[in-house]
Amino acid sequence: MNLAKLDEPNTIFVLKLPEGFSTAAGSRGGLSERRVLCVLEYVCGQGDCKKVYESESEDVTERLDLPYHAAAFPITLPDGREKLVSGVSDPEFVDAYRRATA
Repeated sequence: MNLAKLDEPNTIFVLKLPEGFSTAAGSRGGLSERRVLCVLEYVCGQGDCKKVYESESEDVTERLDLPYHAAAFPITLPDGREKLVSGVSDPEFVDAYRRATA
């Protein structure tokens, strides 16, 4: 994902998870807490990226499915630096999260 090219339309959901959460631990029969503490939505395009939604409400966060297939991948920050993040690039998740946060 290249955040240095903000002219390209993009929707980004950021999920805040409990401290110490790991995808591997979450897949070991529920030994780790698999819940979302907060969800943020950003819409990018036309040279800008704006936060359009934020919620810590359990009514919202409980409706979000966490991806089991999250992987580490690089993103390019607006200043050109690369950062390795854990996540997915999945249009189906974006559509599902939009419905859950509507």
